[in-house]
Amino acid sequence: MHLLLTDLLICPRCGPAFGLILLGERIEDRRILEGELGCPNCRERFPVREGFGDLRAPPREPLRRLPVLPDEADPDRTTRLAALLGVTRGPGHLVLVGRPARHARALAAMLEEVEVVGVAPSLRGWGEEPGVSRVAAGPGLPFFSGRIRGVVLSGPGSEPLLDDAARVVGPGSRVVVLDAPTEARGRLEGAGLSPVLDEAGVVVGVRE
Repeated sequence: MHLLLTDLLICPRCGPAFGLILLGERIEDRRILEGELGCPNCRERFPVREGFGDLRAPPREPLRRLPVLPDEADPDRTTRLAALLGVTRGPGHLVLVGRPARHARALAAMLEEVEVVGVAPSLRGWGEEPGVSRVAAGPGLPFFSGRIRGVVLSGPGSEPLLDDAARVVGPGSRVVVLDAPTEARGRLEGAGLSPVLDEAGVVVGVRE
């Protein structure tokens, strides 16, 4: 987890009014390898182990060992995803939730000065490396409002996160929904985003 990502994190339990405070135990090259993130309001602590942050709200069960999410093997798909996000370079943070997180390494290599945050428990098996931060999160997205350059969601499981995705993106930034549920466009518009694309199961909205 990149050190500067901690400036964007909120308490998953208390919400956007409360950020998290880093209690670092091992930091190398501005990456947090071991430590905890603490909330000054509820006093809950969220562990970072081997660079992977567990930002799930309590009560939470121990993370199960899941098969490691494979990298995206098709570079053309990653290039298309970057185009849908409308991002060509940083600085900034992109958030890929669930299956789209498989693009994290390739997208980070493609976009200069961008930190890609993969939100998926199955990323725990990836090693720590520049450009990619790995977390588990729930029930929402643990980021301050208006601070993220782009969010990618996918499939029916994206429905509970549509409003939160719209909340965290800043002006000019996009939410991309792959294999979009039927209500995706209406939900994004209701959250204040303008439609950019709605075809072939892909919905893109931008914060004007």
